[in-house]
Amino acid sequence: MSTSPPAQKATPAQPEKPRLTEEEKKNNHIASEQKRRQAIRQGFDRLASIVPGMEGQGRSEAIVLDATVRYIRDQYAEQQRLVDAARAKGIDPASIPGLPENYKDTLDTQTARDAAALDEATNGKRKHQNGDVD
Repeated sequence: MSTSPPAQKATPAQPEKPRLTEEEKKNNHIASEQKRRQAIRQGFDRLASIVPGMEGQGRSEAIVLDATVRYIRDQYAEQQRLVDAARAKGIDPASIPGLPENYKDTLDTQTARDAAALDEATNGKRKHQNGDVD
């Protein structure tokens, strides 16, 4: 067995920072939350500037999201219309530049998700109205 004294911890080059007070923690949390909310607001503003009919509207996040969903669905429907028109003219959709290879799967998946979400929302509303809330 060694009889040498235990090794001393090396002292850091910089002294330890003092711990934050509860007030400082609270202020940091508030600042972080404000920053997060500002980022969300900016995201919704960017979204509103892209979606037709949302420019200059009062900022209701629910309205912007609803309009965005409708716009994306319209874009999918337009894409499908163009693919169908191309097929009618004898053009293979796979030869269309920029069209995702899985465009049909994307449309079918989105339709299924929409149906499931509508069903869930409808059932949830009924449960709430009947007092059967989980």
